[in-house]
Parts: sequence; C-alpha cells; structure tokens
Amino acid sequence: MAKENSAFMKPLNVSADLAAVVGAGPMPRSEVVKKLWVYIKGKNLQDPSNKRNINADEALKKVFGGKSVVNMFEMTKLVSVHLS
Repeated sequence: MAKENSAFMKPLNVSADLAAVVGAGPMPRSEVVKKLWVYIKGKNLQDPSNKRNINADEALKKVFGGKSVVNMFEMTKLVSVHLS
C-alpha cells in the first residue's frame, strides 16, 4: 500500500514550455502525464498506423526537444526534463 504523500504524488514545478500544453503547475507527475494525453488525444496527434508514436505539434516539439515524432515510452523521459 503506497503512502498518501508518496514521492510520485509530490507537486513539481512545470516549465513554461510544458505549461503551454498542460497548464500551470505545480502538479504531480501523474497529473502532468494525464493532461498530456488529454492534449494529444484532443488534437489527434497519435499516429493512426502506430498508436505508440506521437506526432508533435509546435507546442509539443518544444517539450520533446525539437523531435517531431516521439514514442510514448520516450515521452515520459523527455517530459521529466521540464519538471523540477
């Protein structure tokens, strides 16, 4: 059983580039990932032929270090740079 205030739920500061996509922080990492998926699905950025890939728009390119296509597993690593 996880503690109520686990490190995973600790609110983190969100960079300006990431805040443009998910909103202003601080917020837990889990909330950032949820909001990212809402953004991705809302703008239909998931690759239809390979659902694991995300086709970044201009706002996401800033978060993804300039990459235009990112694997969903790589996304978490790239987003962590924008959290402190």
